[in-house]
Amino acid sequence: MPTVAELRNAIRTIPDFPEQGIQFKDITPILASPALLSTAIHELAAPFADSGITKVVGIEARGFILGPLLAQELGAGFVPIRKKGKLPAETVSATYELEYGSDTVEMHADAVLASDEVLIHDDVIATGGTAAAAADLVRRAGGSVLGYSFLLELSFLEGRSRLDKEIPYHALIRVNE
Repeated sequence: MPTVAELRNAIRTIPDFPEQGIQFKDITPILASPALLSTAIHELAAPFADSGITKVVGIEARGFILGPLLAQELGAGFVPIRKKGKLPAETVSATYELEYGSDTVEMHADAVLASDEVLIHDDVIATGGTAAAAADLVRRAGGSVLGYSFLLELSFLEGRSRLDKEIPYHALIRVNE
C-alpha cells in the first residue's frame, strides 16, 4: 500500500490556474491510481473509524468524489452540500464570506437527522468558510458534527482557525505554499 508521502508526491501544482498567481493543487493523479485512492480513503477514515459516524457530508464539487467512498469505508450514509439552487427538494442554506464576496451552500432539509453523528469532508480546506457553513447546516438540521476531514490543507490560508477547535480535525496532507 502506498504511503501518505507518496500521496503528497502525486499532487501536481498547476501554476496560474484558475487565475494568475494561484498555485492550484491538482489531486487527479491520486484519483487515477487505484492504489493511491485506496490509501487516501483508508487514511482519511482511520481517525474516525470507531467514532460512530452515521453520515458523511461532502461539499461540492470535489467533496463529492472522495466523500461517498469515505462514507462507504465508515459504514455511513452520504449527504451532498451544494451551491444554491442545485438541490431539488426543500433545503436549508448558509451564506458565508469569501475573500472577494460571499457564497451560499445548501443541504436538503431532511438529509441530516437529530440522531446523526456527522463527519464533514472536502478534498481541500483553504480559507475554511465552506466547511464552517457546512457545520452550521448540520447543526441547524439537528445533527452533531463529530469531525472534519480533508485530503489537503492549504495551511498558509489558516482555514482551520474558522472551524470549531473542540471538534476533531484531520487533514491528511498539509501544504504551506
